[in-house]
Amino acid sequence: MNKLNEILQKKFGHASFRDGQQEIIEQMIDGKDVIAILPTGMGKSLLYQLPAYLMEGTVIIVSPLLSLMQDQVEQLKIIGEKRVIAINSFLPFQERELAIRHLADFKFIFTSPEMLQNEQFNRALKNLSIAYVVADEAHCISQWGFDFRPDYLRISNWLHSLNDVNVLALTATATKDVVEDIKNTLRMNNPFEYIHSLDRAAIAYEMVEVENQQEKMNWILGRVTSTEGPGIIYTQSRKKTEVYAAMLREQGISIAYYHAKMEQSDRILIQQQFQQGQLDWICATNAFGMGIHKDNIGQIIHDHIPSSVAGYMQEVGRAARDGKQAIASLLYTSTDVEHTFYVAMQDFPEEQDIHIAYQPEYAEVEQAETTTRILAYWKERLNEQETIQLFKQIKQKKWQDIQSFYSMIQNDTCIRRQLLHYFDQTLLEKPAHCCSKCRLDVTSVLRKRKDEKNNQDRLNWKNRLNILLPS
Repeated sequence: MNKLNEILQKKFGHASFRDGQQEIIEQMIDGKDVIAILPTGMGKSLLYQLPAYLMEGTVIIVSPLLSLMQDQVEQLKIIGEKRVIAINSFLPFQERELAIRHLADFKFIFTSPEMLQNEQFNRALKNLSIAYVVADEAHCISQWGFDFRPDYLRISNWLHSLNDVNVLALTATATKDVVEDIKNTLRMNNPFEYIHSLDRAAIAYEMVEVENQQEKMNWILGRVTSTEGPGIIYTQSRKKTEVYAAMLREQGISIAYYHAKMEQSDRILIQQQFQQGQLDWICATNAFGMGIHKDNIGQIIHDHIPSSVAGYMQEVGRAARDGKQAIASLLYTSTDVEHTFYVAMQDFPEEQDIHIAYQPEYAEVEQAETTTRILAYWKERLNEQETIQLFKQIKQKKWQDIQSFYSMIQNDTCIRRQLLHYFDQTLLEKPAHCCSKCRLDVTSVLRKRKDEKNNQDRLNWKNRLNILLPS
């Protein structure tokens, strides 16, 4: 038994590697930069955890969400690793100060792009021997860096200051353009690329066109109360997460809502309850999902057209990690394209915002926090006209992405085939339950809910919802 297999078995309890894992780990140990694109459930965490036990130095993992960091820390502690910490804004000040003074005691340090801009933290990092840096959920560099988290783009300068540290970029989805963004931002030098097929044969795709918001509500009520979860309902509105959860809770469904404006401690608690099976359903905005270690999610429901194929694939990819049949259902109306674009652009700088930001008296002008953060980054790099042109291009790309998604669900071509084509991949074989355009028997995919209430006992939610959400 070689050293890799020995550690795999003794430390992680696995008899053999999954596709691509050993190949990627060997490249890392050889000192190569690596981009690994593997679907959810393919064991991406092992790729940065195992090599650490064969290499000297500390591993720095840059992660997008506090809840994801916390979950990854817990996963390492479960296998007996005590030299692990998450350093972020959630850590109490005194604990953070103490941890930074003793960074050399840790083998794994999880942190955020924003924390990398902290001078005290950076000084401490430069005194460490760093084995390699991991960009977890690396698609966020491209997907979020240009939108609302410019500190993702600042990672490039941070890496430059570390002098030739090797980098591992991990994600479940990335187009060729996103891969190029990842390479450039992470200063990768001729990286080894491993790209697994993104096809998840166990997930069937169901597209349902409805007339209006009310019909969406009724559909969700009927589906969730009559079939088994666990499942996630994705919506674009924080208000709707709460309305859906209240509606379904009254029908005896074990459900909670989740969105970015909730307290961080509440979000972590809800995520843990869902993972441990104390909740059957979560109704959430796209703030929920990264790092969810729940194998048996059987349903993903979207009540809107997502703003990108990549984002959609990330969200539906949380289903069927156990390999059992699951279904991803998407409800849409003819007006969803405009609404999705509006939601995507809500915190985006308009031309007027850019003009104001470049004025000498800018500090006295109040703007949305996200707008201020984005423009502060680009003001350091571009002049006013270049910034205006950049955001015109970004907006145009957003609109095209949303239109492309709408076209995909409107035409007659297999959904699965089109999703893979978006990532320049080819569908080799259609599963028994593919999509609602070619072959899908919904009744045989879904399991009936055992304690389903009699329809006659249900409240008249049509009237109730008209009061809660008037059209």
